[in-house]
Amino acid sequence: MENVILVANLRETINKAARNKIRKEGRVPGVYYSKYDNPIAFDVDEKDIGSLVFTSSRNIISLKVTGKEEHECFLKNVQFDPITDKVVHFDLLGLKRGEKFQLNIPFSFVGSSVGVKEGGILQIGLHKLFVECLPKDVPQSLEVNIENLNIGDTIHVKDLNFENLTILTPADSVVVSVTHPKVEAEPVDEELEEEMAEPEVIGKSDEEREEEQENKE
Repeated sequence: MENVILVANLRETINKAARNKIRKEGRVPGVYYSKYDNPIAFDVDEKDIGSLVFTSSRNIISLKVTGKEEHECFLKNVQFDPITDKVVHFDLLGLKRGEKFQLNIPFSFVGSSVGVKEGGILQIGLHKLFVECLPKDVPQSLEVNIENLNIGDTIHVKDLNFENLTILTPADSVVVSVTHPKVEAEPVDEELEEEMAEPEVIGKSDEEREEEQENKE
């Protein structure tokens, strides 16, 4: 993981009007949380937080807030505008050197499955793994090799093992599997179906009815 410096302004007024004013100025409000420090409300340049959010890289952030000491932290939660997808708020989680913390790390599926080549369908059950580790041991992603997956095969969380990581996701969770291709039903002849649904009522023939009438006479 890389260390990135994030320069921020301290927010002294915390209400909706103040947050809206900050956003109109091209800045984004955020909050720093830590079990060792009091929460700190701040705002940063929209471009600075955007470069940390819209990337596949994972970084340890050195937060520099005006009038406060520097804090090492990690991007925890991000809120987006439902229309523009711009970042409208975010939270940073404080870190302490030598102490483990919990986070989600994305999977990276490697290889081309044997089962998929044979017509199977790749089903991804999990995109991220919830783990606990030291800040220095956080990888950009977790590689899972799927080359040997045949049709009907499944990889569960319990099948995984990553160095320096404690997995917190339930062991029986499905990570990825290859399922049988869907078989389309054969088209049904509508006329034949109608005949089968409405069987012919068998009665006496005209010849039989005429014979019965003659016998009566």
